[in-house]
Amino acid sequence: MRELRYVGDPVLRTPAEPVTEFDRELRRLVDEMFAIMYQADGVGLAGPQIGVGLRLFVYDISKRKGHVINPELTIDDPEEVVEEEGCLSVPGKETGTPLYAPTPRAAGVTVRGVDKLGRPVTVKARGMLARCFQHEFDHLEGKLYVDRLSKDERRKILLQTP
Repeated sequence: MRELRYVGDPVLRTPAEPVTEFDRELRRLVDEMFAIMYQADGVGLAGPQIGVGLRLFVYDISKRKGHVINPELTIDDPEEVVEEEGCLSVPGKETGTPLYAPTPRAAGVTVRGVDKLGRPVTVKARGMLARCFQHEFDHLEGKLYVDRLSKDERRKILLQTP
């Protein structure tokens, strides 16, 4: 099984490539991503977080579970909501668990893409699910949640990472 990648790994800062092959290997990858996410006690996981530079993510949050391949994200409600956010790829060096910080995100989004069989997927989200989608989409763009923090808050978090 693949392993989580952590802040400092170049794959986390590299924009992911579109998925072009919808085969058995992709279906296995999606299943593996769910297994890794659950093992790490996460609610979302993007390909780059396990060293796979492809545009896909899995999620299981707020009683909603799924995956999206080649997602497009649209902001439906731009009202800024600031809540605690962490990331499996930004762990504390002492605890090994995600470091959290108040992070601004849009209140509502829609994600469109396809599933592992190439079927269309559209999910409208608010609250924590909307936050999760924005967080995972950022990973596909080569961004981390710390990029959305103030310079001082970002520095504070990054000084605590391995």
